[in-house]
Amino acid sequence: VTCGNCPVVLVTWIPCTTAEVLDCKMNREIRKRENQRRAGDRGQWASKTEYVLVVAGTMVGLGNVWRFPYLCYKNGGGAFLVPYCLLAVVCGIPLFLLETSVGQYTQEGFITCWRKLCPLAQGIGYGYLIINLYAFSYILVQAWALFYLVFSFRSQLPWASCNNTWNTGKLKLRLVFCFIAPPLRRRVLVVSGGIEELGSVRWELALCLLACWVFCYFSIWKGVRSSGKVTYVTAPFPYVMLLILLIRGLTLPGAWEGIYFYLYPDLNQLTNLEVWIEAASQIFYSYNVAVGTLHVLGSYCDYTNNCYKDCYWLCLLNSGTSFVAGFVVFSVLGFMAQKQGVNVDNVAESGPGLAFITYPQATALMPLPQLWTACFFLMLIMLGFVSVEGVITSVGDLFPKLFRTPVRHEIFVLFICSFFFLIHLILVTEGGIYVFQLIDYYSCTRACQDFMAVCQCLAMGADNFSNIIKDMTGQRPSVFFKLCWKYIIPPLMMVTNVMPIVTQRQHYFMGCPSVNDWYIYPDWAYALGWAMTLSSVLMVPLWAAGQMCLASGTFREVSVQRRRVLDHVS
Repeated sequence: VTCGNCPVVLVTWIPCTTAEVLDCKMNREIRKRENQRRAGDRGQWASKTEYVLVVAGTMVGLGNVWRFPYLCYKNGGGAFLVPYCLLAVVCGIPLFLLETSVGQYTQEGFITCWRKLCPLAQGIGYGYLIINLYAFSYILVQAWALFYLVFSFRSQLPWASCNNTWNTGKLKLRLVFCFIAPPLRRRVLVVSGGIEELGSVRWELALCLLACWVFCYFSIWKGVRSSGKVTYVTAPFPYVMLLILLIRGLTLPGAWEGIYFYLYPDLNQLTNLEVWIEAASQIFYSYNVAVGTLHVLGSYCDYTNNCYKDCYWLCLLNSGTSFVAGFVVFSVLGFMAQKQGVNVDNVAESGPGLAFITYPQATALMPLPQLWTACFFLMLIMLGFVSVEGVITSVGDLFPKLFRTPVRHEIFVLFICSFFFLIHLILVTEGGIYVFQLIDYYSCTRACQDFMAVCQCLAMGADNFSNIIKDMTGQRPSVFFKLCWKYIIPPLMMVTNVMPIVTQRQHYFMGCPSVNDWYIYPDWAYALGWAMTLSSVLMVPLWAAGQMCLASGTFREVSVQRRRVLDHVS
């Protein structure tokens, strides 16, 4: 049973004596001093404001701007908010609290935090490491945005006219076709015939990619001392741009027609299981849970920080930004549909198509198009800022003597940035978009995040998570969180994993979207994609099995040792 005065797990019903209560308080002070000492070695946020800005900038990303509005429109408009809000309450907020509290309690990255809490579950951290290495490829989106930003300062926007060297006569037949293929596919990407034909490097994009990695390096080369300061610009800027674009969008003719398409409720969609699965996927994608980032950001907080209160406000900020971004996007889409004399659903797209085709086309039809285009792509650059800090921190915590010293830390960050810049040159070749879409579709799938979420909840148990939060904040979280961690999230994630396999088997296993409607990936590409998916997921059982086999003693003795570790944590 748990004593009412302290989080120590007792084996009898005998209440804690005064000496035991004092011993519990003394242990808490010892843990606090130890964490303060570690914070001096690895750094800490200079203020609570830095932490809030960093987390807000991390959570509010591309998924809010180009994914949520389209999903909301596609899956029932205002009716989509019902499953979205419900799943945010039962999955998003509890997982956010779990991950930030684990990082704050252990003061470790997403690998070594599990070594302290549950050594058998350290495979979760290595799985996160692989997922984050794949996620570095999203810096390509930032390079695209930078490329578009440079061209936004021309007197004549390239995508506002068909009189360009890359336009063909066929594409001049209709205005709408003028915008779709040439800017992104012909001028920017120069797409080849398939993943088998990588072709040459697009050096304009390579220079943009280099600029993005240089910016990334100087943002994190000093650890949290530099990345915390950078977020004073990178975090608020997208909100300012969203506000400016929102005001401009709402004043455009046809804007309210677009907003009507965005929010008109189709209640029949609530009976569609796919809508609920899409809502769960969006929660994971935008809340940035089950990828390890929140563990790292929480590890730089003060030990007594009230992570319980923070999770409510930060999650509310994230969902609110997604909702407002829908007004920004669909007000402009409504204006563009009215200009072209078509319905909004004919111009609504998701993903890169929205950001690099539809939205530039819409801004080109406005007065002062250069201004609004530059604002939009500056916002995308800030939203798409790649944070390598999670990997740097976690590997540094794994080998503190090797990478914690000042000069070695800067060299290690330089090596990571340089190495991945060279690797990502593949993505800026003529066939690089095929490689990028393969990584995007398979590297961090819904299955990966669902599996990691279940493993996190089961690794220590809801009671132990509740105990460590009370130890840090002095306030035990609501029973609702324990119910979510123990009874709601694990079965719910299993259902969302199994249903797509049952209902869409062919699409699930061989369904990577293509740049062209006619292109089908070769079988070896699908095999490579599934290898990427399994490379992170299999780390959890393989690590646990390896520890059980290599540890001395019988399985029963190893199990008893694990329980002692958990009791020590409590």
